[in-house]
Formats: sequence, structure tokens, C-alpha cells
Amino acid sequence: MNSFLVTKGIERAAHRSFFYAMGYSEEDLKKPLVGVVNAQSEIIPGHIHLDRLAQAAKLGIAAGGGTPIELPCSGICDGIAMGHRGMHYPLASRELIADTVESMAVAHGLDGLVLIPNCDKIVPAMIMAALRLNIPAIIVSGGPMLTGRYQGKVVDVTYADQATGWLVKGRITPQELREIEHSVCPGYGSCAGMFTANTMNCLTEVLGLALPGNGTIPAYYGSRVALAKESGLRIMELIRDNICPLDLVKLESLRNAIAFDLAVGGSSNTVLHLMAIAHEAELALEIEEFDRIGRIVPYICKLSPAEGGCYLEDFHHAGGVLGVLKQLAQGGYLDTKQQTVAGKSLDQLIAEVGEINEEIIRPVNNPYRQDGGLAILRGNLAPDSAVVKTAAVPREMFRHEGPARVFDSEEEAIEALLAGRINPGDVMVIRYEGPKGGPGMREMLQITSTIVGLGLGEKVALITDGRFSGATQGAAIGHVSPEAAEGGPIALVKEGDLIFYDLEERYLELKVSPEELARRKENWKPLPPKIKKGYLPRYASLVTSAAKGAILLAK
Repeated sequence: MNSFLVTKGIERAAHRSFFYAMGYSEEDLKKPLVGVVNAQSEIIPGHIHLDRLAQAAKLGIAAGGGTPIELPCSGICDGIAMGHRGMHYPLASRELIADTVESMAVAHGLDGLVLIPNCDKIVPAMIMAALRLNIPAIIVSGGPMLTGRYQGKVVDVTYADQATGWLVKGRITPQELREIEHSVCPGYGSCAGMFTANTMNCLTEVLGLALPGNGTIPAYYGSRVALAKESGLRIMELIRDNICPLDLVKLESLRNAIAFDLAVGGSSNTVLHLMAIAHEAELALEIEEFDRIGRIVPYICKLSPAEGGCYLEDFHHAGGVLGVLKQLAQGGYLDTKQQTVAGKSLDQLIAEVGEINEEIIRPVNNPYRQDGGLAILRGNLAPDSAVVKTAAVPREMFRHEGPARVFDSEEEAIEALLAGRINPGDVMVIRYEGPKGGPGMREMLQITSTIVGLGLGEKVALITDGRFSGATQGAAIGHVSPEAAEGGPIALVKEGDLIFYDLEERYLELKVSPEELARRKENWKPLPPKIKKGYLPRYASLVTSAAKGAILLAK
């Protein structure tokens, strides 16, 4: 066992003394030492309740014959960081969290891990750490928030974001905005739609790293606590059988994850995260896989923020992750032989699925669309790639041409939008917001929600080398690569240039001649770094393109 490095032998007497100082017994040190990595904090609504899950997991570990050891983990609430300088940090924190888990586990000789995240970057970061360490590990997440109610409507946090635009347009009063603020998030849990956090939590099941229900059991439910206890018991079996993450996460399981993501119109951020996960597993996953799978996997489950979509609680009761996988398996879209931490293969788990509510999770022969809910675009504006969540784009905006309105930061774009300087038909271009140029590739939920709130969601497109929240709606094309800070074509766009895209054809074009672009490139100079101190300049110097998952590579 790894823990023998710190508990066994006469040369470890001092090490054992440190454990005794904390109240561990000699008997405790003879058992496997299991880290319970708890991302609880009082600054993230999706994490404020995780202590209860950690305690349940520790009970399971102790009952299974292990010694649980709780460890802390940082996390950022994307919603609170949104729309200001704080948003430079969440994606960059993915690497910090993975590094922290690695450091704590190796330095203390842990034999296994129960990983307890819930929100956007924390979930993929913990998956990355588990693969990097490759010791027995299981994920038990905090679960989704229940929906809110406002004037008889079922609402989630996107309603509050859109309300900013309604207030500017005079459609609601300041008092109504205040009432909306108090209505949309009724309590703890990850935001109620199929945004990034819930998409990634669902994918933990598909990848085989979490027990069934991890992606969808609401945070308020007692069965969420029971799941944590069961996960604690299960980690002891994984340790005894020496089943490690790399035994479970294969290229085929990553393809299964992409298929699920596309079938439910999940967050575009999963492109970044699945590629980073593949990198940690040393698996050759290329961004072309998302496009290849996206052209054949049908869109069968419409979830918020898609118009008319349901919420995670509804999805859970309709059949949840395994319900979608059962429908996809019947269409031949999955490799169901992949193994899971449950000790069963996907096909065995699928065989246990009961009745599916096909009004929510449709059969593959009756999809909302024949292709998936994400698309990878290319063209002279995005030679390496761009990503769009087609599930949240109005059909009338699937093909569009309009004049570029160019901004070198998100703040400039929001100012122009709120000042009424954006017109129907415009294509807003926000650049120098990529992994290097941001730095940190900021999410832009505030601006996309404001576009919708101003009534421009079916009239204005947005293109950026930054990224979008899983809650984003509208014609929002992100991850444009190469980014502006690396001299990509998006850096060469001028005010008024015509931009054309066709989502069906996966095409994104800047209607400027190659000769003119070459002249502009000769005169191009990058903007000076926006942030010059702290972690982010180091991050910017090491981070790769969004087309490669925005992973860090040592120079």
C-alpha cells in the first residue's frame, strides 16, 4: 500500500508520531489511508453543503475497513466570478486544483481517494488528478439545485441574468429585478440546468468514475447522502481489487462521454475538459472526434438552457444518465463494454434501468434533431476550430452574415450593448479573451444573457476566443483558435468586416481576401498583458490553445 511509505517500519517512527498527535490510533495506521477530498466552502452554493457528504463518505470508508482522512480543496463559483476580473481565474484554477490533489495524495502516501466536488472546474480538475495519480478513486458530487419559482414560472439562474436586459429595456422595474434575484436559486446545489457543472457531473457516470445517480440526484435528497456513504464503501473494494482510474477511462469511454454530451446538448466547456482529461490519461483524443460524433449522434434530451428544456430534477426522474445511455445503446452509439467503479460494465448498468420517460428522454428514432447539440466549426476565422452549443441557438440564427462589431475585452462589449450601440444583424467579436490573452479564457454568461434579455437573441451573433457558460443561450461561437493573443485571424478583424457562418455546414468565415489578411498580419502587434502579477502570467506562459483543451505544458 502507498501508506506504508508513511506508516510502516522503524524508520517511520516520527511519521507515526505526527498521526498520533492528531488522534489516530495504531489500529488506524494498519488500515488503508483514504483521502476524502472535500471542496466545501462558504462561497459556492454548489459546495456549501459538501461537509455532510464528506461525513457520509467517511462513515462508508470506516465501515469498509479503511481510515478516512479529510483533505481541503479550493474552488471558485463561476457565477459570482462572472463579468469582472474574477473570471480570469476559474479555468486557470482547474490546474491548481489538480496539482493540489496530486500534491496532497503523493506527499501523504494515500491509498485511495473519494473526491467530492460539484461545480464547473472542480469536477474536471479532480478527474484529471485521479488519472494523473492512478490510485483507486471515486467521485461523489454535491448534486443539482432545485429550480426556483417566480410568478408561477419555473426558473433558474439564467432568468436573473436575462432580467438585466429586461430592466434596461424597461420591461421590469427595479423591485421586480430584486424579486427575481431572490427567486431563482432556492438553495444549495449546482445550478439547475444542464450547465457545465451538471454536464461534468453526469459525465463522471459515463466515464465510469462515479456510481449511478451521481450526475442527477438533487442536492436536497437524502439519496444524495446515501450515495456518498455507498461511495465510501465502494472505494474500499476498489482498493482491495486495485482498480484504478486508468483501468476505467479509455478512449472508448471518452467517446461515450462525447456521445452523451451531444445527445443532451451539454455545455461547450466539456470540449476543453474532456480533452484535458484525455491528456492526463495519455489518450489521443482530437477535437475532430467531437465533430465526427456530433454528426451522427442524435439530440434526444432537451434541457435548460435550451428553449423549452427541462431541468435536472425532471431529468433525474425521467431516467437520468443511464436512461440516455440506454437510448443511445439501442441505436448503437455507445461502447457499452466499458467498466465502472460500480463493479459493473455500462451494459450491465443499462440492463437495470427501469421505465424511461420518453417525453423527456426521447428514443433515437424520434430525436429533436438528427445531429448532436454541439458543433465544431472551421474556416478562415477559426483555422484550428471554434465551438458552438447548437442546442441553445435559435433555428433562425443557424446561418447568418453581418458586420463585425469588434471589442478587445468583454467589458467593452457589455458597455456597448447596454448603451444601445449594437444593432440587429451585427456580429459581436470579443477577442483577447482566450487562454493566453484573457488570460484564463473568461466565460461570458453575463453578455449572452443580456443579449437575450434585450430581445436580440435571434438577431445578434457573438464570436470570441473566450468561452461561454453552460447556461449560455443564442448564437454564441467560442473557443476560436488560434486566439488573438497568438496572432490568430480573429486578431485581424476590423470594424464593419463581414462575417458569415453556417452551423449546419460547420463553417465560419471572415469575408476578407487572403491578401488583405496577410497585410493586416504584417502590421499586427499583440496587446500588452492584461495582468502582470501573480499566478495568471505564469499560467499564460504555459497554457496551450483551446483547440487542445487549454492544458498546461512545461516549456
